[in-house]
Amino acid sequence: MVSAIKSLKTIITLATGILIIACGNDDEIPEIVNEEEVITTVNLTLTPQGGGTSIIVQSQDLDGDGPNPPVISVSGNLTSFTTYEGSILILNETENPAENITEEVEEEDEEHQFFYTSTGSIENIVYNDMDSDGNPVGLSFLLTTGEPGSATLAVTLRHEPVKPNDGSLTNAGGETDIAQTFNITVD
Repeated sequence: MVSAIKSLKTIITLATGILIIACGNDDEIPEIVNEEEVITTVNLTLTPQGGGTSIIVQSQDLDGDGPNPPVISVSGNLTSFTTYEGSILILNETENPAENITEEVEEEDEEHQFFYTSTGSIENIVYNDMDSDGNPVGLSFLLTTGEPGSATLAVTLRHEPVKPNDGSLTNAGGETDIAQTFNITVD
């Protein structure tokens, strides 16, 4: 009986030691997860340099990845041979009040970049803001129109793109947070 008790104590001691070793301090620091933000609405405001009526270009997709496509609207036509000061606002309107995702992009500007691609009567788009490392962000930009006609303006937000880059999506890397193409008329 004494031998059985000693054996039981030995087993308990060994089991306790194994548990202590197994539950020891893990030196690995857990990776911080930055959850992908929900983006329902993209608003571009285009204001002629020197003043004039702003044009609002909007994509709104209130059901996110749901069955309904985004509702695209453009409040008017752009004027030919004009430079517009552009700004972008992105929202999560599934929240009440709507969450301003633009503020998060500003705070994490080294990890984000908007890419603008145009065709037709949009001649040029130039970044008008930089992150703390001197790389473009794209929350503010200049857009110049050319001859009257039709145009497209594609807007893509990349999370963790390669910076610096050549301003095109080709080798930018990262993950796409939003991508939307707008049809524009230039008078």
